[in-house]
Formats: sequence, structure tokens, C-alpha cells
Amino acid sequence: MNAPARARLTRSSWEKDRSVEILDVTAGQVLRDAVAAVPDSVALVDGTVGAEGRRTWTYSQFLEVAEGVAAVLGSRYQQGERLAVWAPNMPEWEMVQFGAAMAGLVIVAVNPAYTAVELQYVLAQSEAAGIVVAREHRGVDLIGVVDSIRHTLPHLREVLSMDASSPLWEFPTSRGELPNVDPDDPLMMQYTSGTTGKPKGVVLTHRALCNNSRLFGRRLALPDQSVWLNCMPMFHIGGSSFGAIGSMWSRSAHIVTTFDPAGMLDLIEDLKPAFVPLVPTMVLAMMEHPSFTGRDLSSVDVIMAGSTTVSPEIVRRVEAEFGCAFVPCFGQTEASGVIAQAHRSDSAEDKSGRAGQALEQIDLKVIDPVTAEIVPCGEVGQFCLRGYTTMREYFGMPEETTATIDVDGWLHTGDLGFMDDRGYVQVVGRLKDMIIRGGENIYPREIEDSLDKHPDISEVAVIGVPDDYWGEQVAAVVRVAPGVATANAEEWADYARAHLAGAKVPRLWYLLDRMPTNPGGKIQKFRLLDLIKSGVAVDATPERSSSRSKKGSES
Repeated sequence: MNAPARARLTRSSWEKDRSVEILDVTAGQVLRDAVAAVPDSVALVDGTVGAEGRRTWTYSQFLEVAEGVAAVLGSRYQQGERLAVWAPNMPEWEMVQFGAAMAGLVIVAVNPAYTAVELQYVLAQSEAAGIVVAREHRGVDLIGVVDSIRHTLPHLREVLSMDASSPLWEFPTSRGELPNVDPDDPLMMQYTSGTTGKPKGVVLTHRALCNNSRLFGRRLALPDQSVWLNCMPMFHIGGSSFGAIGSMWSRSAHIVTTFDPAGMLDLIEDLKPAFVPLVPTMVLAMMEHPSFTGRDLSSVDVIMAGSTTVSPEIVRRVEAEFGCAFVPCFGQTEASGVIAQAHRSDSAEDKSGRAGQALEQIDLKVIDPVTAEIVPCGEVGQFCLRGYTTMREYFGMPEETTATIDVDGWLHTGDLGFMDDRGYVQVVGRLKDMIIRGGENIYPREIEDSLDKHPDISEVAVIGVPDDYWGEQVAAVVRVAPGVATANAEEWADYARAHLAGAKVPRLWYLLDRMPTNPGGKIQKFRLLDLIKSGVAVDATPERSSSRSKKGSES
């Protein structure tokens, strides 16, 4: 699919492409339409177990299960009530999702790694009337955790397990009609990561999630009835929207699994997926796995990088080592998923240096963070968008909602980046991650992209560290590439000086064996400073005593 031809821009403002219609559709209707088209095609595959125990459902079988779950839930909850799901990736997650959607309930998607305190906050804040829980996750008794906090949750009426003995699977023989669900009804609440405060419940509608998953899949230009291998978390848009709903638009098989480098490579060889959505840390882990060389990965047509934009070096490595197209994108939960995405036909330079153009029916602009004026093309500012994809609200947080969506309907993303004169965008960081060193704004992403090209560096995250003289100092936290015996930060600094202005060169260097990441695979930069202070991140700064601040000598 080619990029739309337009006149060159002078300002960073992209008017929505109206060539593709937004459909009035619900998640249940997407499933029913797929069943009408390909009833006997495989819809869902359990990729969490080995081949001997693997379960599959055709589209007609999956609809039967979803409608059965909807009947059970409809007898226990009122339309519009919130139902939490607390479980790792498994086929039952998707069954509950579509059953709840057909019953007119709102799924509250909960991270299975949450502690009791974090779970209690989400259940209380969302006023969830019920929760569906897996028995365990990584050795933790999830139902036991819920029982320990249940007395603090007056809205929570019941706890349903996901196992085979659950009432969820006791479908009534006589079923009443399911309720009418409107496309503008809320389908799901997903919580922000809470890195700068309490997590916020992002309310997303059927129309927004269904159409965003449709348009992102349309731009991928994958064959119909292909196979999608999805390890992205079901509690996140990557799993529950792109994977579960997106695959249905193309009548494809959706393999639900959890991430393990060797396991993913096994599934690719065994089930021959055409599409594999990942995040950069996952791609790197697979390519660095000892068994990677010699694997048959020929079925993979597209690897897509969600969660964050990707460095040029990683793009080149993926396309060379997987032998497939790499499609970067830029998205956000508050925007129901993808905001901008590359085209298959984009040049290698564009795919490595940009995150693509805005999806259809999305207005996108870049504004000055202080004046709110639209900036010229190529200048860094905050991304703002407007369109069908904007969240409805932060649940129960009107002030935060008003601060994020302005009176003209523009969603202020908090992401910093630029737009070129063709409307192609690139993200350089988060507004809150910007480093202000000696009054100069420094964007970590630019530094990370440069250092990613060094052969000794596998991963790098750049943050600001408090400094008495400069205000903040640039620090790089590095995970060295496999086989590198000795870390040489002095050489890395020289490499950076050859590619970056002096003020952008990290003065502080630290080493980690493993980057802290959230379940979606994104590096949690807010944890890096604590790891530095605690000594877990090993100080590798050359000439430590003189590197803090050479006043007047750094530019």
C-alpha cells in the first residue's frame, strides 16, 4: 500500500485522510461477520502449550463459546457494569473479552504481574462489579491475592475463576436475547503504566478499538486468512485489540502465547505465522538466542514494532536476519492504539528513520510545548491528535481528562517528536523524559539511536541525572552485546562525540545485565535512577572524578 500523494507541508499539521470510511461496528459484529465469511477457518490457537496439548477453535466454534460466555455474564451483571480480567495470555482471556463485549459489559484489563496493592487500586478505582481470575501466574496464587483484598472492595460482587470448573463455561441451554450494544459504548478500560503518578483508567469504545485495529491491519497489507503470532499482553491493546480483533478483520488465525525467545522461534517454525508483532527488547532477545541461526523463519512476512519507535540499527538487523518486512509504528493507549504507521512500500531509509504517517481519519499536529503553536516541519514538539480514535475519558478523573483532551477535541499525547514535509513522523521521547542540561533541551532518543549502532552495545537507555551545576547530566545505561567481555565506556563516549554535539554526549555511564521493562517490553526509565542510586547499575564512567562537570569545557 502506497503513501498518499499530497502537497508538501510547511507546518507540522496533517489533515486526516478521509478515503477510508469509519464503520459503525462492535466487537461482537466483527466476530459474527468473520463467522459468516469463513465459519470453518481457524480463529484461535493456544500457543501457550506444546504441540501435543495445543487447542484450536474455528470461527464458528469461537462464536459459540463467546455467545455462551455472554449469556452467563448477562445473567449475572447489568449492561455497562465493569468486569475485570486478571490473567496472563491464554485463549480464555479472548473468550471472556468477546463474551463480555456481547453482553454489553466493560472489560477492565489488569496486568497479571500486579501486586495486591496495585490490584486493589485498579479494582477500587474502576468500581469493578466482578473479576475473572486465572489460578496462578509465575507461581503466584492469583485467586488468593484477590481473596486477601476483597473485603476492601464494596463494589466487587463476585470472583470467577478461568479454569474448567468455572461457572463461566456452564452455558445455559435456553438463552435469552443478548442486549443491543452501540458502537460508541465503552468496550474496555486499560490502565496507564503509572510511572508518574497513580494509573489512570483509559475508557475505549467499540468503534475506536475495532476501527483502529482494522486500519492498522489494512496498512500491513497481509494476505487474508493468514496466521498471526501474538505474544503481546492481552491486558494491553497489542493483545486484546490488534491481536484479538485485528486478526478477525482479515479472517486470520490468532495464536495467543506468552513471550519466550526459544518458544517464539519454535512457534514460527511449527505454525508458520505471517505476522509477528513485537517490541524491540523481544526482537533482540530472539535474534540473540543461541538457537536463532538456522531456524526456518521464512513464513514471517511482517514484524511490527509496537509500544515504541525503533532505532535504525534494529530495523536493519531485523530485515536482514529475519528476511521480512519491518513495519514501525507510533501509538498510545489513549489513542486506542496506532497513531502513525509505516507503509510496506516505504523506503528502507524511511522505515528506519520514521514511524510512518498518521492512519486514516486521524488529524495529527506537532505543537510547541510552551506556546501550543504548531511548529514548522522538522522542529521537535508535542504530538496532538484528533479523531474517532481518541479515548472517551480517564474513568473517574475529570480533571486529568480535561488536561489531556482540550476544548477542541485534541488529545495531547505527551510524546515529543517531529513531522517532516511529507507528514512522516518520528518520536524522540516523552515530554517528561526530556533532559534540560544547562538550559538546553536534550532528547534521549537521538542519543540512543546513535549509540545503538555501536557493535558492543545491545541496548541503551539515556536518562537525566540530577547535577548541582548543570541541573541535569546525561547518563547512558547500557546492556552490552553478547560476547563482549570488557565494557569500554571511554570508547563509547568517543563514538558518541563523533556523531553528536558535545552537550549530548553522555558524561555518566552505567552497566546492567538486564533492562527493567514493563510486561509490554518497554524499558521503564523511571526505575533506572533507582538502580543507579542503589548500585545495581554498575558505574562504568571513565575518569569518574573529573567527568561530573568540567565547567566551561563542555559544549
